[in-house]
Amino acid sequence: MTKLVLTNARIVDPSQALDATGSLVIEDGRIAQCVTDAPPPDASEQIDCGGRLIVPGLVDARVFVGEPGAEHRETIASVSLAAAAGGVTSLIMMPDTDPVIDDVALVEFVLRTAREQSCINIHPSAAMTKGLAGQELTEYGLLRDAGAVMLTDGRRSQCNALVMRRALTYARDFGLVVARETQDNALAAQGVMNEGLFASWLGLEGIPREAEIIPLERDLRLAGLTGARYHAAKVSTSDSMDAIRAARSRGADVTCGISINHLSLNENDIGEYRTFFRLSPPLRSEDDRQAMIEALRAGDLDIIVSSHDPQDVDTKRLPFGDAADGAVGLETLLAAALRLHHNGEVPLMRIIDALSTRPAAIFGLDAGSLKPGSRADLAVVDLDEPWVVSKEQLHSRSKNTPFEDARFQGRVVRTMVAGEFVFQAE
Repeated sequence: MTKLVLTNARIVDPSQALDATGSLVIEDGRIAQCVTDAPPPDASEQIDCGGRLIVPGLVDARVFVGEPGAEHRETIASVSLAAAAGGVTSLIMMPDTDPVIDDVALVEFVLRTAREQSCINIHPSAAMTKGLAGQELTEYGLLRDAGAVMLTDGRRSQCNALVMRRALTYARDFGLVVARETQDNALAAQGVMNEGLFASWLGLEGIPREAEIIPLERDLRLAGLTGARYHAAKVSTSDSMDAIRAARSRGADVTCGISINHLSLNENDIGEYRTFFRLSPPLRSEDDRQAMIEALRAGDLDIIVSSHDPQDVDTKRLPFGDAADGAVGLETLLAAALRLHHNGEVPLMRIIDALSTRPAAIFGLDAGSLKPGSRADLAVVDLDEPWVVSKEQLHSRSKNTPFEDARFQGRVVRTMVAGEFVFQAE
C-alpha cells in the first residue's frame, strides 16, 4: 500500500475549523493523517505544495448535463473534466435530461455511465414529478434506493400548492431533501432580466423580485407545515433571505443556495444585450448582490453553486429576448468565489464551507472534509496565481461563460479524487 504525503501546504478544512500549515497523509484513497504540528512522516512519495492551499474537493449541488438527449451541449465525461479543472470532486446532476431522470432505470444509467466515464463523483438527483410536469409524483423510495440524493424539478417551478405539500410530505418519510427553483411563471411572464430602470433603458421586459419571493414564501410555509427538509436552490434577493430567516425562526428545516453568478455580477453586467448574462433568476441590483454577500458571510446563506447550464450557439447567439437562460460555471466557480476573499468581503473558511463542507452535509455525501478516514477528495489551489478566462481553454463542450476574458486571482493546480490526481494544471 503506497503512502503519499502532500507537504508544505496551507490546509483549510471547515469540518475541523482548521486553517494551518502542515502536511496531509493519504493512504489507500483516504486521508490517513493531517499533520500540522510536526515534520511530515516518511512516505513512498512526497509532493511539496510550495505553500499552496489544500481544501476539501468542492461539492457542486446544481449542475445541468446534456446526457442523455443533448450530448452536443455536455456529456457526463466532459462535465467531469470541467469539474476536475475547477476543483469540483463531487456534483449533483439535475434531472432535466431527455428522457427525464424520473425512474430507477435513468438513475442507474447515470451512475453506470459515471463509473465508466467520469473522473469525479457524480450523484444523480431525481425528478420530483413525472416528466417534470408538476402533477404526478415519482417513486421517491425506489429512486432513493437506486442512488438519487435529492428531489427536484430542475428549472421548473411548482405552481400547485397541493402537489407541493404532498411532495414534501412524501419526501420527509424517505429522508430526502426537496430542492426547488422558485419563480412564479405568471409574474415572470415574458420577462428576460431584472425589472427596473436599467431594463427600461434597454427596452427589455423585466421580472420583478416578487416573482421569486412569493413562491418561496409559500414553499417555506409548506415546509414548516410538513416538517420536510426543503432547500431553496437559487435565491437572489434580500427579501428572500428575510423570508428564509423567518422560516427558520419558526422551526422550519430549510436551507438555501445561490449561484456564484449572483454573488459576482449584477444587472449592469448585461451591458449591450450580452446574452451570456441572461440567467434564471435574472441578475439583480447591486444592493441585492451586496445583501447576498452579507448573508453568505453571516452563514445564513448555506451554499454556493455553479448552476452550470451549458447552452450552444443556437440557443445563445440570438437577440437577448430570444436567448436561452443559463451559463457554464464549473471551471470558474472557485476563482469567482475567491474574489470575495481577496477583497475582504467573506472569510476564506466560510467560502470553502459554502463550496464544500456544507453542501456535502445537506445532501448526505461522503465529501467535504479532510478529517482522517475521509475519502481523499481535495483540491490544491494557488491563491495568488493570476489568470484570464479563455473559452478555448474551457473543458466544457459549451462555452457560454459570463466570465469570458475575466481576470481572476487564484487557480486550481491539482485535483484529487479517492487518492488519485484527476487534474494537474499545465
